[in-house]
Amino acid sequence: MPENTYQLYEMADSGNCYKVRLILNQLNIAYERRPINILNGESRTPEFLELNPNGRTPLLILPDGTPLAESNAILFYLAELSASDQQINHSANLVPETPLARAQTMQWLFFEQYSHEPFIATNRFYLHILKDPDQFEAQIAANQPKGCAALGVMENHLGHAPFFSAGAYGIADIALYAYTHVAHQGGYDLSAYPNIGMWMESVQNQPHHVGIGE
Repeated sequence: MPENTYQLYEMADSGNCYKVRLILNQLNIAYERRPINILNGESRTPEFLELNPNGRTPLLILPDGTPLAESNAILFYLAELSASDQQINHSANLVPETPLARAQTMQWLFFEQYSHEPFIATNRFYLHILKDPDQFEAQIAANQPKGCAALGVMENHLGHAPFFSAGAYGIADIALYAYTHVAHQGGYDLSAYPNIGMWMESVQNQPHHVGIGE
């Protein structure tokens, strides 16, 4: 592995892993991809659990060998790093500077993990990755209104603000975009949320954007 290169342990079709890949590309940070198939138990091997005892992806290994887990924590770290490292792309200011704006960004990161991802991403996992709607029919039905509620919160916010990171594109947008733009794969009809549609287009037009399958 080249010196000063990050290693990303990921399952490519995971939205949480996609978040990290997107910010790494947007900051022009060199990294190597290490595929982990969670369906085959590859995140539960002794070797992987030594790196991340929680047994989950994504996992980013920093150039000094330090492992960093949890997708939104990784987003925050890389955005903070980009503000202080002159070798990283400074055209992408992905975390705001004022205490209130930073707290508001964190507010959306927590929202994504507690009110959005558990319902939208989980239904996508059942329908798109496991492809087993019958086995999980009850869970899918229970998740649907909660996922729609989260999309409603986003739609309302986007009615008076263009982004989620204190008025400018940033890590809160990356976090929320990851599973929102594939919510249809979990049975959600995004045509009912025009503000979200315009926001997703704005995210896709950001410099160095990459898709989930790239």
